[in-house]
Amino acid sequence: MSLAFESADLPPSAHALRTKVRAFLRAQREAGAYEPRCSGWTVFDRAFTRACGEAGLIGLTWPARWGGQERSTLERYVVVEELLAAGAPVGAHWIADRQSGPQILRHGSDALQAEVLPGIVRGEVTFAIGMSEPDSGSDLASVRSRGERVEGGWRLTGRKVWTTGGHLADYMIGLFRTEPADVQRRHAGLTQFAVDLRTAGVTRRPIRNLCGRDDFSEITFDDVFVPDSHVIGQVGDGWRLVTGELAFERSGPERFLSVFPLLVALLRAGPRDDTPVARIELGRAVAHLAALRRMALSVAAKLDAGGDPATEAALLKDLGNALEREIPERLRAVRLRDPASPQSAAYRALLDDTVADATSYTLRGGTPEVLRGMIARGLGLR
Repeated sequence: MSLAFESADLPPSAHALRTKVRAFLRAQREAGAYEPRCSGWTVFDRAFTRACGEAGLIGLTWPARWGGQERSTLERYVVVEELLAAGAPVGAHWIADRQSGPQILRHGSDALQAEVLPGIVRGEVTFAIGMSEPDSGSDLASVRSRGERVEGGWRLTGRKVWTTGGHLADYMIGLFRTEPADVQRRHAGLTQFAVDLRTAGVTRRPIRNLCGRDDFSEITFDDVFVPDSHVIGQVGDGWRLVTGELAFERSGPERFLSVFPLLVALLRAGPRDDTPVARIELGRAVAHLAALRRMALSVAAKLDAGGDPATEAALLKDLGNALEREIPERLRAVRLRDPASPQSAAYRALLDDTVADATSYTLRGGTPEVLRGMIARGLGLR
């Protein structure tokens, strides 16, 4: 097998949609709804998400019966790109719109779809991802959280950790072991469940990071009941569904656009032009961003055509991870024209925050080693 990033162009309708999104973001900024920051897709803001729902910016590709607009993946890409580039606080709906909703559309029961999809589109229902555990990070096949069948559903027991927004979300799609572990078939016996995190027996604890933010959480399940209607797909088929869900996560431009607001802030502050450093570093960043954007558009087009760009998505994420960590480090060498200006102060604050946060960039959503293993398998090298 070989990797193929075919050239893809945005449809004419995408340009009108981009104008709409920019007008929405401008109005939100003028109303004081948010201040741009890097990795805005991790910032949980229910009010902003409701505003996105009212503006029709969530669930664009979904069926009209659930409130969607049945638009193309390329049109959705434009919305995603603009929200990320603006540094908007979209974390409350990001996971639901990007992967949980599509997962439920493909594999959820009619009852579950009716329960959550319209609310996601309105910006009222939020989701988290329940995969990693205290002893199971990259090796998801070793999860110990379990589900036991009972009358009318399942009882869940165990712990999930490093769950982005889990202490704030309404639901989680979690991976649980529903059959005894088999060393010969490590990926068998796993099942995905949609868990209402407000159910009795769920305990949520935020985890504060070194930057002082509590983006992550630990969630404990103590005999939590989940109805049969909340099983995702077939019992025991969780591993296959997880790999498909992760393709949704890795196929977007989040990684390489996470630090785009930092570039904008630098240009507004005004780099000194009496040395080549600013031109070289900014030129390198823009060139890399342009290349990754073309790759992301190709992945979106392949999804539109019904393809499976899992290998391409893994490569895109791996390259994006490296770039989002590299850009803040390189920009530290750029000197400002007027260090005392308000724009320079805003840039330095954003730079400090991003440099401190960048240590996590190569870990979240899959380490480089895991991603490169997926790429190697996709190419038939292992």
